[in-house]
Amino acid sequence: MNTTLVTGGSGYLASHLIARLLRDDQPVRTTVRSRSREAALRAAVGPGPLEVVVADLMSDDGWAAAVDGCAEVHHVASPIPVTQPENPDDLIVPAREGTLRVLRAARDAGARRVVLTSSFAAVGYSPKPVREFTEDDWTDPDTPGLAPYPRSKTIAERAAWDLDKGSTELVVVNPTAIFGPPLTADRGSSMSLIGAMLDGTMTVAPRQRFGIADVRDVADLHVRAMAAPDAAGHRFLAVSDGSTWSFLEVAEILRRRLGLTTPPTTEAPGDEPPRPVIHNDRAKRLDWKPRDAETTIVETAQALL
Repeated sequence: MNTTLVTGGSGYLASHLIARLLRDDQPVRTTVRSRSREAALRAAVGPGPLEVVVADLMSDDGWAAAVDGCAEVHHVASPIPVTQPENPDDLIVPAREGTLRVLRAARDAGARRVVLTSSFAAVGYSPKPVREFTEDDWTDPDTPGLAPYPRSKTIAERAAWDLDKGSTELVVVNPTAIFGPPLTADRGSSMSLIGAMLDGTMTVAPRQRFGIADVRDVADLHVRAMAAPDAAGHRFLAVSDGSTWSFLEVAEILRRRLGLTTPPTTEAPGDEPPRPVIHNDRAKRLDWKPRDAETTIVETAQALL
C-alpha cells in the first residue's frame, strides 16, 4: 500500500486526519517543522505505520523527500492566527508560497491527487445581497476592510487552482469554523473562543454568525474527497447540518448542557448581523454525514474541561 503524505502533522486538523488514516491501516508520512514535535504527535495519533519528516512551508528543503513515493497528498498545514497580524504578508506569504511549494513537489513526484484544506473564509467573506453560499462563491481578496486571514486563504486557494499541476488532480475542502476535541497541544483558533467562555474571560459574546464543522468530520471529508473519482477539480464546503450559530447561542448550549456559569449571557451591542446559509450538498454526495453542531460544541468543551 502506498504511503499518504499529510502536511503539518502536529496541527489540530492534521493530527485527526493522521489518526483516521492509521485506523484505516493506511501508511502515513507527515511533516513537522521541528523534530521536537514528533514524540507528542505519535502519542496523540496512536499506533500505526507513521513516518515523521522535517519540512517547513517557507523552505524548499525536505519537500522532494516528503512527497517521494506518495500518490496521495493531504495539504493541511497553514497558519491560523488567534489575532490578526499587523502586516498581512505575515499570513499571506506563508499560505500562498507554502501551498504552491507543496503542490509543485507533489506534481514533480507524480502524485495522483492533492486534497487541500482551504476555508469558508475563501468563500463567503465578501458582501453579497443574499447571504447564501455554495462552492461557486468566492471571497474577493480586495474587499475593503477584509482581514488578513480570509485574504490569505483566498489568495492561497486561487494560486492553487491557477498552478500548472500537470497530471496531479486537485480537490479543495472549505471548512467553516472548526471545533471538536483536540488530540495535540495545537487546538486551533476556534478552540480559544470556547476556552474563553469556560474560563470567564469572554464576558460579552461577539456579535457574529458562523457555521460549525467538527474536526473529526473535516478529517473524514478529506478521506472521502481523496477516494472519490469524481471529486477531482471540485471544492467541498464542510459545515454541519442545521442553522449557522452565534457565540451567544454557543454559550447558551454550554450553560444548558454542562451547567456552566462562566459563558456570557449578553451579546455585544450593535445591529443584528445576517445569518448566512451555507450549503453542504456537494459534500453529502460523497456520503459524508457530519455530526450535529450541538454535539460538537459540548464535546469540545468537555475536552477542554
